[in-house]
Amino acid sequence: MAQELFVQCRPGERSLDAARQAEALYEALLDVLASVGAGPESIVSETLFFRRIREDFEAVRCARSRVIADGRPGSSRPATTCIGQPPLDDHAHVELAAVAVVPRLLCAPSMDEVRRTVDCSCEACRRGVRAKVVRLGDHTMLHAGNVYGSGRDAFEEAYDMFRVAERLLADAGMTFRNVVRTWIHLRDIDHDYDALNRARRAFFRDCGLERRPASTGVQGTPFPDTHDFSLSLHAVAAPRSVDVARMSTPLLNEAWSYGADFSRGLRIAESNKVTLHVSGTASIDESGRSVHLGSIEAQVDRMLENVASLLARQGAGVQDLVSGVTYLKSRHDAPLLRAMLRRRGFDGIPCTMVEAPLCRPELLCETEVMATLPVVGSA
Repeated sequence: MAQELFVQCRPGERSLDAARQAEALYEALLDVLASVGAGPESIVSETLFFRRIREDFEAVRCARSRVIADGRPGSSRPATTCIGQPPLDDHAHVELAAVAVVPRLLCAPSMDEVRRTVDCSCEACRRGVRAKVVRLGDHTMLHAGNVYGSGRDAFEEAYDMFRVAERLLADAGMTFRNVVRTWIHLRDIDHDYDALNRARRAFFRDCGLERRPASTGVQGTPFPDTHDFSLSLHAVAAPRSVDVARMSTPLLNEAWSYGADFSRGLRIAESNKVTLHVSGTASIDESGRSVHLGSIEAQVDRMLENVASLLARQGAGVQDLVSGVTYLKSRHDAPLLRAMLRRRGFDGIPCTMVEAPLCRPELLCETEVMATLPVVGSA
């Protein structure tokens, strides 16, 4: 029904500043879209990974506007996540990952935007919180980025962040039960991860949510400084219930058994494809313990073994991957990580690699991936 593009753009010129790098990234993205007869209106979500988000956010935002003129009649902006997570390429001020949906003949999707105002008056929230809504066949997909909350402490802020997302979903005729994937960025993960887990568990309990979304929770710097948490999400709905199944493997226990309420992965049968969302996965064993402490090579091996097992139980492998993000605690381990990912075939997909502390201080690496399979009976 549609062609879906998963695009990663890295700066090629080392001497450019952040603004000129951003212009080059968006020009490259438009070139990719033009090669399949599409334009910027087909972009449904984008994530910008900043080396110095506080210093470069405004320059990158203006650069994007110079290349992509949003606000055209009938157009809607993509869901955008801006997060401070330094790319592992030393010369990169910013990297871009984007998803676009390009309709095939006679199958044009409907693309709309929902927006709501929030109580916070910070620079980011003054523009309101927005989501991109895509209707393809009988399925509706919602993408949202940089959803923030407010509160007197970390628990209240994290809980309110989920409530803001819930209200945004309601504006699109959805509930949090439709959410299949979340990305949660914490300014200080060592300090606030416990509060996030308590808030998430309380929110899921209060709204009666039993099927946990696939998720990644990792350190990242939200912008502006007003907020310590940022939530991005993907939701799917249909007139009949969407076919969603939890992914599991004997190599991993369920994360909620140790207080982190997310699924290891979810399998979603959509109008256009079967999607496998694999949550952020690290060097964890079947009892939920961190293993191979102090060895980056052994941790990468176990991380990739866990991911491969989750995929294999769904009839998928590396050849079915379409995107990913890999988080590394120390950029000094980047050469070894790249070599190991290359040996496993990860260099053939758009896989952004950034520096980010993880949910446990002893963990050195984590990766998330997305794979797609054809729907049953399709060519």
